[in-house]
Formats: sequence, structure tokens, C-alpha cells
Amino acid sequence: MEVLVSLLLITGGLLSFLGSIGILRFPDVYGRLHAATKSATLGVIGILTGTFLYFLVMHDIFVGKVLLGIIFVFLTAPVGAFMISRAAYLTGVPLSKLTDQDDLKKARSEAEKVES
Repeated sequence: MEVLVSLLLITGGLLSFLGSIGILRFPDVYGRLHAATKSATLGVIGILTGTFLYFLVMHDIFVGKVLLGIIFVFLTAPVGAFMISRAAYLTGVPLSKLTDQDDLKKARSEAEKVES
């Protein structure tokens, strides 16, 4: 069990570290948000799962607050990143020059056709 807990903690830490590298390396706000959300969500969930298992198995303590933390992060981090990226798009933050596809632009133009 110690090996499993250690693997979860190390994996969570590495995912969080990779996310921070992604924040530095990606060219625009949308890619940075993607890197931060995916890796941070999985990293935090890995660390919290390792913590939960450690206390449950090693000390026979059920820590419900850690489970609530896992659920909270799993539900709120992607939604928050989506809302931030949508707000950035709607306020005119440009996409990277490397971006090939803009699905939201297509959807907005179709919605404007329907409204008029």
C-alpha cells in the first residue's frame, strides 16, 4: 500500500509540474488554460487520493474532507477554465497564429444568421 500511495503522490506532483511547464510553453491563453486545468486537476486528484489512502490504510482514519476535495476539484476546475477561456474569447483575446480551427467562430456566425 505504501508503494501505491507513493506512486499516486509522485504522479500527482509530476502532473502538476508538467502543467506548469505547459503554462510557460504554450503560445496563447487557451492552450495555457488547457495545460493548467488538465494537469492540475489530475495532479491534485492524484495527491488527494494518495493522502486519502494513506490515512485510511495506515492510520484507519476515514477523511471525508479529502474525498469532498477530490469531488470539488474534479467538478469545478474544468468548468472554471471553460468559463475563463470563453470570457477571453468573447472579449477578443486572439488565438495563436498556430491555431488551425476556430469552432466557436463558426457557431457564433451560424447563431447570428438564425437571429437575423
